[in-house]
Amino acid sequence: MAGRLAGASSPLPRALLILAIVAIFSISFLFLRSLGPAAAPSLSVDESRHLRPSTPSSMPAAASRPSVYHSPDAFAAGYAEMERSFKVYIYPDGDPKTFYQTPRKLTGKYASEGYFFQNIRESRFRTQDPDKADLFFVPISPHKMRGKGTSYENMTMIVKDYVEGLINKYPYWNRTLGADHFFVTCHDVGVRAFEGLPFMVKNSIRAVCSPSYNVDFIPHKDVALPQVLQPFALPEGGNDIENRTNLGFWAGHRNSKIRVILARVWENDTELAISNNRINRAIGELVYQKQFYRTKFCICPGGSQVNSARISDSIHYGCVPVILSDYYDLPFNDVLDWRKFVVVLKERDVYELKSILKSKSQEEFVALHKSLVQVQKHFVWHSPPVPYDAFHMVMYELWLRHHVIKY
Repeated sequence: MAGRLAGASSPLPRALLILAIVAIFSISFLFLRSLGPAAAPSLSVDESRHLRPSTPSSMPAAASRPSVYHSPDAFAAGYAEMERSFKVYIYPDGDPKTFYQTPRKLTGKYASEGYFFQNIRESRFRTQDPDKADLFFVPISPHKMRGKGTSYENMTMIVKDYVEGLINKYPYWNRTLGADHFFVTCHDVGVRAFEGLPFMVKNSIRAVCSPSYNVDFIPHKDVALPQVLQPFALPEGGNDIENRTNLGFWAGHRNSKIRVILARVWENDTELAISNNRINRAIGELVYQKQFYRTKFCICPGGSQVNSARISDSIHYGCVPVILSDYYDLPFNDVLDWRKFVVVLKERDVYELKSILKSKSQEEFVALHKSLVQVQKHFVWHSPPVPYDAFHMVMYELWLRHHVIKY
Protein backbone atom coordinates (compact mmCIF):
# COMPACT_ATOMS: atom_id res chain seq x y z
CA MET A 1 0.00 0.00 0.00
CA ALA A 2 1.25 3.48 -0.90
CA GLY A 3 2.79 5.44 1.95
CA ARG A 4 3.38 2.41 4.18
CA LEU A 5 6.87 2.04 5.66
CA ALA A 6 8.72 -0.96 4.39
CA GLY A 7 8.90 -3.70 7.00
CA ALA A 8 6.52 -1.97 9.44
CA SER A 9 4.59 -5.16 9.83
CA SER A 10 7.70 -6.96 10.96
CA PRO A 11 7.47 -7.94 14.70
CA LEU A 12 11.09 -6.98 15.52
CA PRO A 13 10.88 -3.21 14.76
CA ARG A 14 7.55 -3.03 16.57
CA ALA A 15 9.08 -4.60 19.68
CA LEU A 16 12.01 -2.17 19.56
CA LEU A 17 9.58 0.74 19.32
CA ILE A 18 7.70 -0.44 22.42
CA LEU A 19 10.94 -0.88 24.37
CA ALA A 20 12.04 2.65 23.42
CA ILE A 21 8.74 4.12 24.67
CA VAL A 22 9.01 2.23 27.97
CA ALA A 23 12.60 3.38 28.42
CA ILE A 24 11.65 7.03 27.85
CA PHE A 25 8.84 6.86 30.46
CA SER A 26 11.13 5.12 32.99
CA ILE A 27 13.89 7.71 32.61
CA SER A 28 11.38 10.57 32.93
CA PHE A 29 9.86 9.05 36.09
CA LEU A 30 13.24 8.58 37.75
CA PHE A 31 14.28 12.14 36.87
CA LEU A 32 11.13 13.66 38.35
CA ARG A 33 11.44 11.53 41.48
CA SER A 34 15.01 12.74 41.98
CA LEU A 35 13.68 16.29 42.27
CA GLY A 36 11.69 15.39 45.40
CA PRO A 37 13.01 15.35 49.01
CA ALA A 38 15.66 12.85 49.95
CA ALA A 39 14.57 9.75 51.80
CA ALA A 40 14.64 9.98 55.59
CA PRO A 41 17.50 8.21 57.37
CA SER A 42 16.76 4.62 58.26
CA LEU A 43 15.87 4.02 61.90
CA SER A 44 15.92 1.07 64.19
CA VAL A 45 12.61 -0.05 65.66
CA ASP A 46 13.70 1.04 69.13
CA GLU A 47 14.63 4.56 67.99
CA SER A 48 11.36 5.07 66.16
CA ARG A 49 9.26 3.77 69.02
CA HIS A 50 10.41 6.62 71.29
CA LEU A 51 9.29 9.31 68.88
CA ARG A 52 6.19 8.38 66.95
CA PRO A 53 2.86 8.95 68.69
CA SER A 54 0.99 5.76 69.44
CA THR A 55 -1.99 4.97 67.24
CA PRO A 56 -4.99 3.36 68.96
CA SER A 57 -5.79 -0.04 67.47
CA SER A 58 -9.31 1.11 66.64
CA MET A 59 -8.05 4.05 64.57
CA PRO A 60 -6.87 3.57 60.98
CA ALA A 61 -3.29 4.64 60.32
CA ALA A 62 -4.33 7.45 57.95
CA ALA A 63 -6.34 9.09 60.74
CA SER A 64 -3.63 8.93 63.43
CA ARG A 65 -2.66 12.09 65.27
CA PRO A 66 0.01 14.25 63.63
CA SER A 67 3.42 14.05 65.26
CA VAL A 68 4.50 16.59 67.90
CA TYR A 69 7.91 16.59 66.17
CA HIS A 70 8.71 18.54 63.01
CA SER A 71 10.47 15.45 61.68
CA PRO A 72 10.37 12.34 63.88
CA ASP A 73 12.79 10.41 61.65
CA ALA A 74 15.35 13.21 61.49
CA PHE A 75 15.16 13.72 65.27
CA ALA A 76 15.61 10.01 65.98
CA ALA A 77 18.58 9.74 63.65
CA GLY A 78 20.18 12.94 64.97
CA TYR A 79 19.60 11.98 68.59
CA ALA A 80 21.28 8.60 68.04
CA GLU A 81 24.27 10.29 66.40
CA MET A 82 24.49 12.82 69.26
CA GLU A 83 24.60 10.06 71.86
CA ARG A 84 27.24 8.22 69.86
CA SER A 85 29.68 11.00 69.09
CA PHE A 86 29.00 14.35 70.83
CA LYS A 87 31.77 15.51 73.17
CA VAL A 88 32.03 18.57 75.43
CA TYR A 89 35.10 19.86 77.24
CA ILE A 90 34.56 21.68 80.54
CA TYR A 91 37.18 24.24 81.55
CA PRO A 92 38.69 23.12 84.88
CA ASP A 93 39.62 26.56 86.21
CA GLY A 94 37.68 28.59 88.72
CA ASP A 95 37.27 29.48 92.35
CA PRO A 96 34.82 26.89 93.79
CA LYS A 97 33.47 29.54 96.16
CA THR A 98 32.20 31.55 93.21
CA PHE A 99 31.66 29.28 90.22
CA TYR A 100 32.51 25.89 88.70
CA GLN A 101 30.13 24.12 91.02
CA THR A 102 26.54 23.09 90.82
CA PRO A 103 24.64 26.35 91.26
CA ARG A 104 23.35 27.07 94.65
CA LYS A 105 20.44 24.59 94.59
CA LEU A 106 18.48 22.20 92.38
CA THR A 107 15.12 23.61 93.37
CA GLY A 108 13.04 26.63 92.47
CA LYS A 109 12.42 28.39 89.19
CA TYR A 110 16.12 28.45 88.31
CA ALA A 111 16.59 24.71 88.85
CA SER A 112 17.36 24.21 85.15
CA GLU A 113 20.73 25.90 85.59
CA GLY A 114 21.66 23.72 88.55
CA TYR A 115 20.58 20.49 86.90
CA PHE A 116 22.53 21.23 83.74
CA PHE A 117 25.75 21.94 85.65
CA GLN A 118 25.40 18.71 87.60
CA ASN A 119 24.31 16.58 84.65
CA ILE A 120 27.03 17.72 82.23
CA ARG A 121 29.81 17.06 84.73
CA GLU A 122 28.60 13.51 85.31
CA SER A 123 27.52 12.69 81.75
CA ARG A 124 29.23 10.59 79.10
CA PHE A 125 29.22 13.62 76.80
CA ARG A 126 32.09 15.04 78.82
CA THR A 127 35.62 14.57 77.52
CA GLN A 128 38.88 15.26 79.30
CA ASP A 129 40.65 15.72 75.95
CA PRO A 130 39.98 19.19 74.48
CA ASP A 131 41.24 18.02 71.08
CA LYS A 132 38.26 15.65 70.89
CA ALA A 133 35.71 18.27 71.94
CA ASP A 134 32.95 19.51 69.67
CA LEU A 135 32.06 22.32 72.09
CA PHE A 136 33.63 23.97 75.14
CA PHE A 137 31.54 24.70 78.25
CA VAL A 138 32.37 27.84 80.23
CA PRO A 139 31.18 26.80 83.73
CA ILE A 140 30.13 30.05 85.38
CA SER A 141 27.15 30.13 87.73
CA PRO A 142 25.81 33.65 88.25
CA HIS A 143 22.99 32.03 90.24
CA LYS A 144 25.45 30.95 92.90
CA MET A 145 27.04 34.39 92.93
CA ARG A 146 23.63 36.01 93.31
CA GLY A 147 22.86 33.65 96.17
CA LYS A 148 25.94 34.92 97.97
CA GLY A 149 24.68 38.48 97.67
CA THR A 150 27.13 39.53 94.97
CA SER A 151 26.11 42.85 93.43
CA TYR A 152 25.37 43.07 89.73
CA GLU A 153 28.45 45.24 89.14
CA ASN A 154 30.76 42.81 90.95
CA MET A 155 29.16 39.83 89.23
CA THR A 156 29.87 41.38 85.83
CA MET A 157 33.53 41.93 86.77
CA ILE A 158 33.90 38.36 88.08
CA VAL A 159 32.50 36.91 84.85
CA LYS A 160 34.64 39.20 82.69
CA ASP A 161 37.87 38.43 84.57
CA TYR A 162 37.19 34.70 84.49
CA VAL A 163 36.47 34.47 80.76
CA GLU A 164 39.37 36.71 79.82
CA GLY A 165 41.60 34.50 81.99
CA LEU A 166 40.50 31.43 80.01
CA ILE A 167 41.14 33.21 76.72
CA ASN A 168 44.67 34.15 77.78
CA LYS A 169 45.53 30.73 79.24
CA TYR A 170 44.07 28.36 76.66
CA PRO A 171 44.27 28.41 72.83
CA TYR A 172 40.77 27.08 72.16
CA TRP A 173 38.79 30.33 72.21
CA ASN A 174 40.97 32.06 69.63
CA ARG A 175 40.54 29.26 67.08
CA THR A 176 36.92 30.24 66.51
CA LEU A 177 36.61 33.54 68.44
CA GLY A 178 34.43 31.64 70.89
CA ALA A 179 31.93 30.27 68.33
CA ASP A 180 32.39 26.72 69.66
CA HIS A 181 31.95 27.81 73.30
CA PHE A 182 28.74 27.97 75.31
CA PHE A 183 27.51 29.00 78.72
CA VAL A 184 24.29 28.28 80.63
CA THR A 185 22.27 30.58 82.85
CA CYS A 186 18.63 30.65 83.87
CA HIS A 187 18.74 33.56 86.31
CA ASP A 188 17.54 36.86 84.83
CA VAL A 189 20.41 38.70 86.49
CA GLY A 190 22.73 35.95 85.29
CA VAL A 191 21.92 36.87 81.70
CA ARG A 192 22.89 40.47 82.46
CA ALA A 193 26.12 39.34 84.11
CA PHE A 194 27.66 38.75 80.68
CA GLU A 195 27.06 42.29 79.44
CA GLY A 196 30.73 43.07 80.08
CA LEU A 197 31.63 40.53 77.39
CA PRO A 198 29.83 41.71 74.23
CA PHE A 199 32.06 39.54 72.02
CA MET A 200 30.93 36.47 74.00
CA VAL A 201 27.27 37.41 73.74
CA LYS A 202 27.69 37.86 69.99
CA ASN A 203 29.83 34.83 69.16
CA SER A 204 29.24 32.09 71.73
CA ILE A 205 26.20 29.88 72.15
CA ARG A 206 24.05 31.04 75.06
CA ALA A 207 21.67 28.56 76.68
CA VAL A 208 19.39 30.93 78.59
CA CYS A 209 15.93 30.96 80.14
CA SER A 210 14.97 34.38 78.77
CA PRO A 211 15.07 33.98 74.98
CA SER A 212 13.80 37.32 73.76
CA TYR A 213 15.33 40.08 71.69
CA ASN A 214 15.68 42.46 74.64
CA VAL A 215 18.47 40.25 76.02
CA ASP A 216 20.16 39.97 72.61
CA PHE A 217 18.96 36.39 72.10
CA ILE A 218 19.94 35.24 68.60
CA PRO A 219 17.72 32.41 67.27
CA HIS A 220 19.54 29.49 65.62
CA LYS A 221 22.75 30.41 67.49
CA ASP A 222 21.50 30.52 71.07
CA VAL A 223 19.47 27.87 72.88
CA ALA A 224 16.23 28.48 74.75
CA LEU A 225 16.62 26.76 78.10
CA PRO A 226 13.27 25.65 79.59
CA GLN A 227 12.54 27.21 82.96
CA VAL A 228 11.31 24.30 85.07
CA LEU A 229 10.07 24.73 88.63
CA GLN A 230 11.29 21.55 90.28
CA PRO A 231 10.52 19.56 92.27
CA PHE A 232 6.90 19.50 91.15
CA ALA A 233 4.49 19.54 94.07
CA LEU A 234 2.10 17.02 92.51
CA PRO A 235 2.32 14.18 89.96
CA GLU A 236 1.95 14.60 86.20
CA GLY A 237 -1.50 15.30 84.84
CA GLY A 238 -2.76 13.76 81.65
CA ASN A 239 -5.47 11.54 80.17
CA ASP A 240 -7.88 13.25 82.59
CA ILE A 241 -9.95 15.34 80.20
CA GLU A 242 -13.23 14.66 82.01
CA ASN A 243 -11.91 16.50 85.10
CA ARG A 244 -11.02 19.68 83.20
CA THR A 245 -14.21 21.72 83.55
CA ASN A 246 -12.67 25.20 83.90
CA LEU A 247 -11.99 27.11 80.68
CA GLY A 248 -8.88 29.11 81.61
CA PHE A 249 -6.60 29.94 84.56
CA TRP A 250 -3.86 32.38 85.52
CA ALA A 251 -2.64 33.71 88.86
CA GLY A 252 0.52 35.71 89.37
CA HIS A 253 2.20 39.05 89.88
CA ARG A 254 1.49 41.98 87.58
CA ASN A 255 5.16 42.51 86.68
CA SER A 256 4.69 43.15 82.95
CA LYS A 257 2.40 45.19 80.73
CA ILE A 258 0.61 42.15 79.33
CA ARG A 259 -0.09 40.80 82.83
CA VAL A 260 -1.55 44.12 83.91
CA ILE A 261 -3.90 44.08 80.91
CA LEU A 262 -4.80 40.42 81.43
CA ALA A 263 -5.78 41.02 85.05
CA ARG A 264 -7.65 44.25 84.33
CA VAL A 265 -9.74 42.79 81.50
CA TRP A 266 -10.54 39.33 82.87
CA GLU A 267 -10.18 39.22 86.68
CA ASN A 268 -13.96 39.43 87.24
CA ASP A 269 -14.93 37.00 84.50
CA THR A 270 -17.04 34.00 85.53
CA GLU A 271 -15.52 31.54 83.04
CA LEU A 272 -11.86 32.51 83.25
CA ALA A 273 -10.16 32.12 86.64
CA ILE A 274 -7.84 35.13 86.44
CA SER A 275 -6.20 36.54 89.58
CA ASN A 276 -3.72 39.40 89.76
CA ASN A 277 -2.08 37.88 92.84
CA ARG A 278 -0.56 34.53 93.59
CA ILE A 279 -2.88 32.15 95.42
CA ASN A 280 -2.03 32.37 99.11
CA ARG A 281 -1.07 29.14 100.83
CA ALA A 282 -3.28 30.21 103.74
CA ILE A 283 -6.46 29.37 101.82
CA GLY A 284 -5.47 25.76 101.33
CA GLU A 285 -2.65 23.35 100.58
CA LEU A 286 -1.44 23.36 96.95
CA VAL A 287 -4.52 25.24 95.73
CA TYR A 288 -2.49 26.83 92.93
CA GLN A 289 -1.17 23.51 91.61
CA LYS A 290 -4.54 21.75 91.91
CA GLN A 291 -6.11 24.43 89.74
CA PHE A 292 -4.02 23.17 86.82
CA TYR A 293 -5.69 19.75 87.07
CA ARG A 294 -9.17 21.25 86.71
CA THR A 295 -8.44 23.59 83.79
CA LYS A 296 -8.35 23.14 80.03
CA PHE A 297 -6.20 26.15 79.10
CA CYS A 298 -3.54 27.77 81.32
CA ILE A 299 -2.61 31.31 80.36
CA CYS A 300 1.14 31.96 80.13
CA PRO A 301 1.87 35.69 79.74
CA GLY A 302 5.45 36.93 79.88
CA GLY A 303 6.65 38.34 83.20
CA SER A 304 9.63 40.59 83.92
CA GLN A 305 11.24 38.53 81.14
CA VAL A 306 9.31 36.80 78.38
CA ASN A 307 10.02 33.37 79.85
CA SER A 308 7.84 31.78 82.51
CA ALA A 309 8.03 28.62 84.60
CA ARG A 310 4.25 28.53 84.19
CA ILE A 311 4.73 26.96 80.74
CA SER A 312 6.53 23.91 82.12
CA ASP A 313 4.06 23.80 85.04
CA SER A 314 1.19 23.68 82.56
CA ILE A 315 2.85 20.94 80.54
CA HIS A 316 3.55 18.89 83.67
CA TYR A 317 0.01 19.14 85.00
CA GLY A 318 -1.60 18.48 81.61
CA CYS A 319 -3.14 21.93 81.13
CA VAL A 320 -2.78 23.21 77.56
CA PRO A 321 -0.55 26.34 77.71
CA VAL A 322 -1.71 29.53 76.04
CA ILE A 323 1.43 31.44 75.06
CA LEU A 324 0.53 35.13 75.23
CA SER A 325 3.55 36.91 73.78
CA ASP A 326 4.55 38.80 70.65
CA TYR A 327 7.92 37.07 70.59
CA TYR A 328 9.24 34.09 72.47
CA ASP A 329 11.69 31.59 71.00
CA LEU A 330 10.22 28.55 72.72
CA PRO A 331 12.49 25.78 74.07
CA PHE A 332 13.30 22.94 71.66
CA ASN A 333 11.61 24.83 68.86
CA ASP A 334 13.92 23.13 66.33
CA VAL A 335 12.46 19.76 67.27
CA LEU A 336 8.95 20.26 68.66
CA ASP A 337 5.96 21.53 66.71
CA TRP A 338 4.57 23.65 69.53
CA ARG A 339 1.28 24.37 67.79
CA LYS A 340 0.38 20.71 68.19
CA PHE A 341 0.14 21.08 71.99
CA VAL A 342 -0.18 24.79 72.84
CA VAL A 343 -2.23 27.79 71.75
CA VAL A 344 0.00 30.64 70.55
CA LEU A 345 -1.47 34.17 70.66
CA LYS A 346 -0.25 37.70 70.13
CA GLU A 347 -0.49 40.10 73.08
CA ARG A 348 -3.23 42.07 71.30
CA ASP A 349 -5.36 38.89 71.41
CA VAL A 350 -5.75 39.30 75.18
CA TYR A 351 -8.94 41.31 74.63
CA GLU A 352 -10.49 38.39 72.72
CA LEU A 353 -9.03 35.70 74.97
CA LYS A 354 -12.28 34.10 76.09
CA SER A 355 -13.88 33.96 72.66
CA ILE A 356 -10.69 32.46 71.18
CA LEU A 357 -10.58 29.70 73.81
CA LYS A 358 -14.32 29.00 73.58
CA SER A 359 -14.01 28.68 69.81
CA LYS A 360 -11.80 25.62 70.29
CA SER A 361 -13.94 22.54 69.79
CA GLN A 362 -13.78 19.62 72.19
CA GLU A 363 -12.04 17.60 69.48
CA GLU A 364 -9.38 20.31 69.11
CA PHE A 365 -8.82 20.44 72.86
CA VAL A 366 -8.56 16.67 73.14
CA ALA A 367 -5.95 16.61 70.35
CA LEU A 368 -3.91 19.35 72.04
CA HIS A 369 -4.12 17.62 75.42
CA LYS A 370 -3.06 14.22 74.08
CA SER A 371 -0.13 15.76 72.24
CA LEU A 372 0.83 17.62 75.42
CA VAL A 373 1.12 14.35 77.31
CA GLN A 374 3.60 13.13 74.67
CA VAL A 375 6.05 15.97 75.33
CA GLN A 376 5.97 15.93 79.14
CA LYS A 377 9.12 13.81 79.29
CA HIS A 378 11.09 16.59 77.57
CA PHE A 379 10.32 19.17 80.28
CA VAL A 380 11.59 17.46 83.41
CA TRP A 381 15.14 17.22 84.79
CA HIS A 382 16.57 14.06 86.35
CA SER A 383 19.73 13.26 88.26
CA PRO A 384 21.20 11.20 86.75
CA PRO A 385 19.58 12.22 83.44
CA VAL A 386 17.38 9.83 81.46
CA PRO A 387 16.91 9.62 77.67
CA TYR A 388 14.85 12.41 76.07
CA ASP A 389 14.60 14.43 79.30
CA ALA A 390 15.31 18.17 79.50
CA PHE A 391 19.07 17.65 79.76
CA HIS A 392 19.25 15.48 76.66
CA MET A 393 17.01 17.89 74.74
CA VAL A 394 19.32 20.80 75.59
CA MET A 395 22.32 18.70 74.56
CA TYR A 396 20.57 17.89 71.29
CA GLU A 397 20.06 21.60 70.61
CA LEU A 398 23.75 22.21 71.32
CA TRP A 399 24.67 19.29 69.06
CA LEU A 400 22.65 20.85 66.22
CA ARG A 401 24.51 24.13 66.61
CA HIS A 402 27.98 22.65 66.68
CA HIS A 403 27.53 21.63 63.05
CA VAL A 404 27.04 25.27 62.11
CA ILE A 405 30.19 26.58 63.77
CA LYS A 406 32.55 23.65 63.22
CA TYR A 407 36.00 24.79 62.03
